[in-house]
Amino acid sequence: MSPFTFLIFVAFIPLLWLERRGIRRRSFFGWVYLSMLIWNIGVTWWIWNSTGPGAAAAIMANSLLMCLPWLGFRWVRRSCGDAFGYLSLLVFWLSFEYLHLHNWGLSWPWLTLGNVFATHTGWVQWYEYTGTSGGGLWILAANILLFQLWISRRKRTLLIPTIIVIFLPLGFSALLGNHTPDKPTASIGVVLVQPNIDPYGKLVAGSFEAQLQELIRLSESAIDSNTKLVVWPETAIFSDNGFIEDSLKENYFLNPLWAFLRRHPNINLLTGIESLRIFTYKHSPTALKIPNSKDYYESYNEAIILDSSGPVSFYHKTMLVPGVETLPPFLHFLDSWFEKFGGTTAGYTGQADRTPLATSDKGLVIAPSVCYESIYGEFMAGFVDNGAGLLAVITNDAWWGNTPGHLQLENYARLRAIETRRWVVRSANTGISCFIDPAGMIVGSGPWEQPAVIRRQVPILQQLTFYTRYGDILSKIILALAAFLLAFTIIKRIRRG
Repeated sequence: MSPFTFLIFVAFIPLLWLERRGIRRRSFFGWVYLSMLIWNIGVTWWIWNSTGPGAAAAIMANSLLMCLPWLGFRWVRRSCGDAFGYLSLLVFWLSFEYLHLHNWGLSWPWLTLGNVFATHTGWVQWYEYTGTSGGGLWILAANILLFQLWISRRKRTLLIPTIIVIFLPLGFSALLGNHTPDKPTASIGVVLVQPNIDPYGKLVAGSFEAQLQELIRLSESAIDSNTKLVVWPETAIFSDNGFIEDSLKENYFLNPLWAFLRRHPNINLLTGIESLRIFTYKHSPTALKIPNSKDYYESYNEAIILDSSGPVSFYHKTMLVPGVETLPPFLHFLDSWFEKFGGTTAGYTGQADRTPLATSDKGLVIAPSVCYESIYGEFMAGFVDNGAGLLAVITNDAWWGNTPGHLQLENYARLRAIETRRWVVRSANTGISCFIDPAGMIVGSGPWEQPAVIRRQVPILQQLTFYTRYGDILSKIILALAAFLLAFTIIKRIRRG
């Protein structure tokens, strides 16, 4: 937990001051771009461990796009005055977050402003109403008011509104944090397995059998009579050729898995698997032709529930990692830049619907999150709105090494717990596997880069939060306001001639 998080409330004041000085547009753009570049490098430098050229391109391009709200703010303030200008910074930035960081083929929600409070969940219990967009609004409003308080002669007029904007959310969060959630509908025993398998050595000849036996050994060391769910990490079941999804029960290499499940007929196993399906025609745009055959196949980074009878339910990862697992068609000329790390730039297929996974007895419905999907708040809330009583994050995290990447991803899951008021269970290959309660507190975790298995009784909750029921309604309102401000400014400039 950083002791400097409070500095986010003054972080944008230098840029506001530069804009206020009336410097030339090119100079202002240069300073903004430098600021965004430093921010991107400081937060996500570790993606270099995936692909160097891809990381450099992503950081530079993302920094460039992040300049757009600031340039729009400068344009509106000079056209319509301070009131509309500073309002435009709020609405343009939050609209940018919603459209670019969350909702298109190159989305990258890591840099969402509201994520900064992931290690200070006591400050933002009200995310159950607003999600992270509320945190962004809080940050920008505080920066603008503190800047105005600094430069204005009307300090007494601004002092009280500034204090209210900064401290009222903290008070509201304290009230919500003391609220006791509804009684759980059930409580189940969950075992989380962290095998600590080197992802770069997963495909070594003969290694799969040993890896599967290690997963089984760790699981059986913790299973007891109360255990109903065992969770293995992303791509725990993996081969370079993939597993045919429709014939998993017949696959010889999975015999130890089925034997394990028959020994424990009362449990369900949630695990990651890389699988594929065969089609006699081009089933989708991402379907690829099998060499020397008339058939096609789709490949999936998948979460699957299994029991002693076989596969129970499937989920094909939807939010694919840009540059690692997918690229928009207009960027396929960059395919050769991106190495394959648990995926491919052209071949993975996701599913469109937000159908949660159900256990074999239908007694537990799970919101699955594969890899970094847990960063998408509204996306995960959709599973809960469709009936999920538990959030399960299965991830690898080993591709990034011992960098801030896996810690950030773990902490962002804490915000999903608050938004949905659900328990989160997180199984990570190399760590950190953990349990997170509905207030965003980590209540049990394993170590980094060590084999581990942790066990806990987890309450299952069903009440829907405002955010879960209605989604990111704040961002949608902001988008409408941004459109109005753009139209208003354009009309005013036209009339002015």
